Amino acid sequence: MATNYKDYYKILGVDRNASEKEIKSAYRKLARKYHPDVNPGNKAAEEKFKEVSEAHEVLSDKDKRAKYDQFGQYWNQTGAAGPGGPGGPGAGFGDFNFDFGGFGGAQQVDFGGEGGFDLFEMLFGESRRAPGGQTSRRRRTAPVKGNDIETEMEISLEDAFSGAKKAFSLGGRKIEVTIPKGIRDGQKIRLAGQGEDGPAGKGDLFIRIKTRPHRTFERSDDDLRMDVPVDYVTAALGGEIVVPTMSGRVTMKIPPGTSGGRTFRLPGQGMPKTKDGGRGNLYVNVKIQIPESISVKERELLEEVRKLRVNGG
Repeated sequence: MATNYKDYYKILGVDRNASEKEIKSAYRKLARKYHPDVNPGNKAAEEKFKEVSEAHEVLSDKDKRAKYDQFGQYWNQTGAAGPGGPGGPGAGFGDFNFDFGGFGGAQQVDFGGEGGFDLFEMLFGESRRAPGGQTSRRRRTAPVKGNDIETEMEISLEDAFSGAKKAFSLGGRKIEVTIPKGIRDGQKIRLAGQGEDGPAGKGDLFIRIKTRPHRTFERSDDDLRMDVPVDYVTAALGGEIVVPTMSGRVTMKIPPGTSGGRTFRLPGQGMPKTKDGGRGNLYVNVKIQIPESISVKERELLEEVRKLRVNGG
C-alpha cells in the first residue's frame, strides 16, 4: 500500500535548492533538539527524531535526493494500486504493464519500450542485464558514521597550565575528558565515538575550550603578562622584588632608575608548550607605587633629596 507523502524539505526546514551543507546543518540542529537522550520518555520527540533522520537520509544522499525530487511520493515504491491509479506507481512514470504470476511465478515488467526506466534497479539497486548479455550492478552508498557533536567547556588558567581531568554530562551520558597541559583558548579536544549514532558507528565529540579570565595573569599564546607594583624607592635605587608565577614565587631584580611602564621578561615562566614541551615567557610590567602618606622622617629626607636635585648636588 502506498505510503503517505512526506515533504522532507519541509521537515528539515530548508529550501528545495538547499546545499548539502545547509541540509546537514539543519539536520544537526533538529537532531540535537529531538534526540531521545535529550528527551527521555517523550514519544512525540522520538517520532520527530525518526522523521528528521529519515529526511536527512534521503536528502543527504545524492541519488536518493534525485529520485525524490523527480518522483515525489513514489520515489521509493514498486507498486500498490494498478498503474496510473490513485496513489499507484503509474502516476508520472509512463505506461506500465505489471504481470505478477502467483507466488514464485514469473514476474514481468514493461516500462514503455526501449529507453524506459529500470524501476527495480532505480529503487533497490538490483543487478540488471546490460546490452550484450553482461550484468551491471548499481553502486550502493556505503554506510556512514553518525554526526559529530560540538560543545564548549570552561576551564581555569590553572587547568590549562597543569592539565586536568574533567567530567560532565551530555544527553544523559557522563563523559570524562583529559585536559592537556598548555591547551589554548578556542582549541578543541576530540573524543572519538562519543557523537551521534549512525549506520557505521558513532560520530565524534569535539569539546571547544574556553579559559576563564585570571585575576593576575593575561595570556598571549604561550606567554603570560602581568602588572607588578614597585615602590618608588626601589624603582629609584634598584633592588629585588618577589614576583608570582604559575609555578610559584620568584625573585626579580629591579635596576636603579626603573621607570613606570617598563617591562621585564622572565624566560621559561609562561605556559607549557604543547609541541616541544618547553614553556613560554612571563612579561612583568612595572607599576610605580607612590604611598598616599609618609612619615615625618621620610618627608624630611625627601625634602633634602629635592634640594640636592634642585641645586645640582
